[in-house]
Amino acid sequence: MSTAVIVDRARWSTTRGHARMADAPHSFDLHSAFRDHGSVLLGFTVNALRDRPLAEDCVQETFLRAWRARDSFDSTKGGERTWLFAIARNVISDALRARDRLPRIAASDASTASADLPAETPDPLTGLGLTEALARLPDEQREAIVAIHLTGYSYAEFSARCGVPVATLRTRVFYGLRAVRGHLDEPGGARD
Repeated sequence: MSTAVIVDRARWSTTRGHARMADAPHSFDLHSAFRDHGSVLLGFTVNALRDRPLAEDCVQETFLRAWRARDSFDSTKGGERTWLFAIARNVISDALRARDRLPRIAASDASTASADLPAETPDPLTGLGLTEALARLPDEQREAIVAIHLTGYSYAEFSARCGVPVATLRTRVFYGLRAVRGHLDEPGGARD
């Protein structure tokens, strides 16, 4: 079932009177949420899972869960995007646990002693919190952090490329990194 089908079902149920999302003071509109945040959530899940078909399923499940819990959404407590990212993070965790439960195909040469030991794999959720924290930043701060700290541009090179003064870039990076650290330190962040 594609995400478009979920959006169409939500629209159908609202036109039939089964669910009146627009009547609630802090309503969640699935159609506009998918339009506004669907591609960002897909990029987030693809980055976390490294598997596009599974990521598409996770985005679909995220919007399905959001639609089912639409009565619990309150825009005074937080933004729609933040709420969707929290749901997506739970869906991604569920997908990773389900994938880990699948049987692995063993190597044909089982005579080595190391075949009995589980391979050490990095925890994909470690980078998930950082990705989520970066996604919450304003575009200017995120672009500066990615260019300076991940891509390897110097402040002068990035300043010449984007036309923003070096001092402004330093300020954006400073406040952006402070916000990322704050997100990682909050309960439910990547450091738990």
